[in-house]
Amino acid sequence: MGKDRLAAFSDGVIAVIITIMVLELKVPATPDWSALKSLVPGFFSYGLSFIYVAIYWNNHHHLLHTVKHVDGAILWANTHLLFWLSLIPLTTAWMQQFPYTSAPAAIYGLILLMAAIAYFILQNLIICSQGKGSLLKQALGRDLKGKISPLLYITGIGFAFISPLLSYLIYSGVALLWLVPDRRIERTINQSASREI
Repeated sequence: MGKDRLAAFSDGVIAVIITIMVLELKVPATPDWSALKSLVPGFFSYGLSFIYVAIYWNNHHHLLHTVKHVDGAILWANTHLLFWLSLIPLTTAWMQQFPYTSAPAAIYGLILLMAAIAYFILQNLIICSQGKGSLLKQALGRDLKGKISPLLYITGIGFAFISPLLSYLIYSGVALLWLVPDRRIERTINQSASREI
């Protein structure tokens, strides 16, 4: 199977995830500026989750540029990733409702950790399917950001039981780490194409 159906399905699921998250934002209770103060925690959690989903969408898009053929293992690994991403709206809504409590902060971090693991599995299955000289393996190199992120999520989960705000800062830090688009794949594809010419 080609990658186009996989990309289209993934894009559709990610679009639904973002739509569900925005529907969880509540309209202010009164028509004055002070009503916006109560929305700050909810808007923060929405913004952070939106950024995370956008980062996954962006990097997933680049990841699929290295794929020529999709097998069953890659399909299931991609579905596994989408499963964890689809839980982000639930945990985001929980954080909006209880912004200063441990359980929502810890579960949010757990969902981010599981999505990172699922993405790692997808990457490795693509690398295995490409065999020796894998374009994706060349692009990722040592993948320092990919190795540090799960450790930071685990740290954030631990801190959720001490200070949920500190765990949110850690999750925000990981998002900032990935906010700049990962150009490794794009650069490797361009170099490979120029060598073929």
